Amino acid sequence: MQQDLSISSKQKSTAVIKMVISMVIFGSIGFFSEHTNLPSFELVFVRCLCATLFLGLCWLASGQYKTEKWSKRDVLQTLVCGFFLVFNWVFLFKSFEETSVTIAISVYHLAPVLVLLLGSFLYREKLNVISVSSIIICFLGTALISGINGSTSLTQLMGSGIIWAVLAALFYAFTTLLGKGIQNLSPYTTTFLQTGLGVIILIPFIHFGAFADLSQGNWIMVVSTGIIHTGIVYLLFFDSLRFLSTKFISIIVFLDPAVAIVLDTVFTGFRPDLYQTLGIVLIFAGMALTLVRRKGKENVAAEGTDIEQIQ
Repeated sequence: MQQDLSISSKQKSTAVIKMVISMVIFGSIGFFSEHTNLPSFELVFVRCLCATLFLGLCWLASGQYKTEKWSKRDVLQTLVCGFFLVFNWVFLFKSFEETSVTIAISVYHLAPVLVLLLGSFLYREKLNVISVSSIIICFLGTALISGINGSTSLTQLMGSGIIWAVLAALFYAFTTLLGKGIQNLSPYTTTFLQTGLGVIILIPFIHFGAFADLSQGNWIMVVSTGIIHTGIVYLLFFDSLRFLSTKFISIIVFLDPAVAIVLDTVFTGFRPDLYQTLGIVLIFAGMALTLVRRKGKENVAAEGTDIEQIQ
């Protein structure tokens, strides 16, 4: 019995380390993407291709493919989620192109709040006072970050990168809500199908000439984004999930935007103004509120939502 507890404790400690490493690396993806010199479609294509090959090999090597429980419903739902996941990435990288990583990643992390809002309509989940407060606070923060006012034109809004970050958050929310219904497929299979679909979807949009002018430094960043930020990090992430509580996962995902903001301010020299700083604080305060659970109601569906907290 003592030995079992010791093994369990060791597994949990290892899982915590893996999760922390995966979140820290996830947080650096905006910094790396800015140095790839690739447009969003081409960068997401590389990410999908690397993830499909890497996780597909892991899936086969582990022998997990032998125990998969396939169903048409799960596969179809996974592929629909894959469509939203791929364009979530495209919009996120597009926002990195148009605005600072700090602003883009802060707005992108509206996603859990959008999940609450959309879930109230799609699944008729009742919003409590805390949920409504978090939604209002986050959207006030977004307005402060974007600097939207009466004289802001649609062209200015589109060029600011804010709209792409909002779209990325929206598509992330769709991915999360649809992903809650996938019951039997393993995370490896789910991701393999989704990124494989991404490769097929994106091929018609890819300008392969964009890869011709990349420097050695660009290629290092491109390969890192594909293999490290997607393949290896997803492996670490999925390997740690089953040993960690939903509450811990919900909190540790804050490492992702924290690392992104630190790298953006230290290495690229971005300095938010007073209103943008207040907006960032409001968004993360609103996000923190979504972690508050009503006593006696530990929402089982939140498991799925927290597991999807990845870029």
